[in-house]
Amino acid sequence: MPTERLSMRKIKEILRLRWAEKLGQRDVARSVGVSAATVFECTGRAKVAGLSWPLPDTLDDGALEALLYPVPPPVAAHPRAVPDWGYMHDELRRKGVTLQLLWQEYKAVHLEDGYQYSQFCELFNQYKGQLDVVMRQDYRAGEKGFVDYSGDGIPITNPQTGEVSEAPLFVAVLGASSFTYAEAFPSEELRCWIAGHIHAYEYWQGVPAITVPDNPKTGVLRACWYDPDLNPTYREMARHYNTAVIPARPRKPRDKPKVENAVLVAQRWILAALRNHTFFGIEQANEAIWAKLEELNDRKFQKLEGSRRQAYLTVDRPALRALPSSRYVFADWYTPKVNIDYHVDVEKHYYSVPYTLVHKRLEARATATTVEIFFKGKRVASHQRSYVKGGHTTLREHMPLSHQRYLEWSPSRIIDWAAKVGPATSRLCEKIMESRAHPEQGYRACLGLMRLAKVYGNERTERASERALGVGALSYRSVESILKRGLDRQPLVAETESKPVEHENVRGPDYYN
Repeated sequence: MPTERLSMRKIKEILRLRWAEKLGQRDVARSVGVSAATVFECTGRAKVAGLSWPLPDTLDDGALEALLYPVPPPVAAHPRAVPDWGYMHDELRRKGVTLQLLWQEYKAVHLEDGYQYSQFCELFNQYKGQLDVVMRQDYRAGEKGFVDYSGDGIPITNPQTGEVSEAPLFVAVLGASSFTYAEAFPSEELRCWIAGHIHAYEYWQGVPAITVPDNPKTGVLRACWYDPDLNPTYREMARHYNTAVIPARPRKPRDKPKVENAVLVAQRWILAALRNHTFFGIEQANEAIWAKLEELNDRKFQKLEGSRRQAYLTVDRPALRALPSSRYVFADWYTPKVNIDYHVDVEKHYYSVPYTLVHKRLEARATATTVEIFFKGKRVASHQRSYVKGGHTTLREHMPLSHQRYLEWSPSRIIDWAAKVGPATSRLCEKIMESRAHPEQGYRACLGLMRLAKVYGNERTERASERALGVGALSYRSVESILKRGLDRQPLVAETESKPVEHENVRGPDYYN
């Protein structure tokens, strides 16, 4: 049965987890956030295409999509007879009844319009997966690490004001040994969530094959059993540490009893033990938390021999995967759309991309120092990170050729377009583009003026533009402010024309002819 078409990024992740990490089909499905049938189909398509892991470096997203989803010839659709899955499920409980026997009986009745055996089995497994079956939790060495925030945090007192705030407590525990890590953070934002994972892996001196989070909104965008969509930064971190993230099902505590118990233990043996302490900062609190953490991991089990640390050293530690050679560098991911000025918006700063990508939806990866921009998995631009709001970072090689002024857009076209509102609006657009190092950097502001004309009407926008020119306020925000405050309805006072700005990058009106 055909499944949904996925992004090439998800398909690559499926192939990595299935072929390189040797994970089961259902584990891969829950990690990537798709159905098991989709995992089966993707790996099947890849095999038919003759692919293996790792994929060739020269194979970009476009070529991969063409290999996996070639255009098929049109075929006539044939409706299939849907089996009675409830009956099938009940019959399987009877002695000697197998799924193959049930399929043969079904096929005897629906010879022409029945499903073939492989499809029949896959559909039945999907039906069975929807049933609320209690799964027994058996943890193998080094297989799973569970992560969550404690419901209770640790109080932090502001030394200046005396105000008390609660710092969330991050808890991580290894499945086989119950070896625990805990750390207080200023908040539950994504940066803290990622840091908690990194510090836990480093404390364990290794990485479990599977990391099981409890669907926090920072790490899992949509907490859905069938489609838990991971945050791109979280997924990138998991790839860096060679672990598969398989979120627990929402409102299913049986999926994560280990971390639920670890949170309870942390509340009892760490938070409760520190209840009478006053902390004036996160660092001070963590020093006390880590001291209690060592006591917890060395504490003897009540019903088993040894301690968490001893079980970790003998069971989990030898089976954990090695840490990578370098720590993961935190990066935010964005999906900006290229505006007509061939720039994309990343945190209110504008970075150029090749002008041929206008109107395309791209991916941007932003670290503290760099911004990388990708199209279909291929990097198309790289810039030094800038934190100047409203500023532009432009590479000359991204600009259009002089005889091809910007595909269908050009400064003269924008000025002519603005002239439909009025001469003052047209003149203001011209002045805005003259004031920029590159005229394309003024396109957004000019388009903003056009949108204002749709909201406030041509007449008011024209009067607001005339007032903005009179006071030398050459920006979209100035005109917007004039309109919002109703200043365009007030009479203009006599003003002298402002002196032109002298700058090597400022162009005169002849530039647009």
